[in-house]
Amino acid sequence: MSPRSKAASVSEPVDSSESVVKRRGRKPAQAAAAPVKKVATDEVIEDDLELAEDSEPTEDVLADDEVIEEDVEVEDVTVEEVLVAPSEAVRFEREGDDVVLTVGGRKRTLDDVDEASFEPAEAAKTEQELVEDGGFSLSDADDADEPEQQVMVAGATADPVKDYLKQIGKVALLNAEMEVQLAKRIEAGLFAEETVNEANAGADLEDLEWIAEDGRRAKNHLLEANLRLVVSLAKRYTGRGMLFLDLIQEGNLGLIRAVEKFDYTKGYKFSTYATWWIKQAITRAMADQARTIRIPVHMVEVINKLARVQRQMLQDLGREPTPEELAKELDMTPEKVVEVQKYGREPISLHTPLGEDGDSEFGDLIEDSEAVVPAEAVNFTLLQEQLHDVLDTLSEREAGVVSMRFGLTDGQPKTLDEIGKVYGVTRERIRQIESKTMSKLRHPSRSQVLRDYLD
Repeated sequence: MSPRSKAASVSEPVDSSESVVKRRGRKPAQAAAAPVKKVATDEVIEDDLELAEDSEPTEDVLADDEVIEEDVEVEDVTVEEVLVAPSEAVRFEREGDDVVLTVGGRKRTLDDVDEASFEPAEAAKTEQELVEDGGFSLSDADDADEPEQQVMVAGATADPVKDYLKQIGKVALLNAEMEVQLAKRIEAGLFAEETVNEANAGADLEDLEWIAEDGRRAKNHLLEANLRLVVSLAKRYTGRGMLFLDLIQEGNLGLIRAVEKFDYTKGYKFSTYATWWIKQAITRAMADQARTIRIPVHMVEVINKLARVQRQMLQDLGREPTPEELAKELDMTPEKVVEVQKYGREPISLHTPLGEDGDSEFGDLIEDSEAVVPAEAVNFTLLQEQLHDVLDTLSEREAGVVSMRFGLTDGQPKTLDEIGKVYGVTRERIRQIESKTMSKLRHPSRSQVLRDYLD
């Protein structure tokens, strides 16, 4: 007898959507979370970064988002069409010798695991079109429930972005009904996986494992069908310090998070909900990775707010606002405004090419403040030689006291006490020797040769 025929019956239908909701820490009938700050769709980093990483987008955020209609060809539906009645929740129960998974009134048995759940809205590309593109596709007929995976073994290009866009374009888009069906299967899979992990499966272990695997397939399908949404949003953030492919990868992380937290019972299209998570993932990655010198997220918010106010005042005044005007508008001190402006400056590489031919670099035009001018180096050498000649006209003790007093030997001037310890005399005696020696050095016979270096 096959393992599938050995599956024991489940005494009561299990509403997996309710169980998953409870596992997430809220009651099934609980209202939406308390509203948080509304995020406008046209903001880049400023407002997105002010939200907690695990916070949920509120209903007004989702309702105002118009990104999907602009960039993704998703069939528009009303809330009434997407809402699912409690009676249509995902259930699995036994009918005769088969264990049946009921998804929105549609039943699937264990024998249907290798059959396609949905008919694609439209074929991404025909086989003939793929051949005309210079390659051919390979698909696994044994797993038709997955979105069609076509591997190009010929006709690959050197442009990774083009290849990536070509691959994700082969997965058919989903309509609202398909998104709800996939979300139900994902919740059923999560519930089954949790039951298996808690060791409460008993004789239904094989059936629960199959349902968990079916949920993972549904999750992958929902992810891959929305990869084009990530690309459309990532294009808005190009030219800001991160490569386009890096933006796409960060956005994909946000898409995964959206799939994990999507609640189809709220009545929103998945693409509308996922937009918020994708944008948040991209903007946080830009704050952490886009700059050569990383700036904390809270300071990035201040920098962006200052830049936004500065642009607005430039339009209103017709000139660049002063730090005092910006400080009054932002409720901070002028010194703080100048400091924030310094933080917001982008570093420039010294190897940046200049000119049409790029034959020179930016570093070639910067003065080295520590470099020694050749003429000054020659004068300093001659001065040292003249000083030694003048000191040679003094006694050994007088020359030693002056040299140590002014640091002519090692560049470190010494006190009278330190010099007195060297010669074994008092500091007063050293002061007398210094005074007498300086009088000798001021005599024209010795000082005239050194006066020329003062001009």
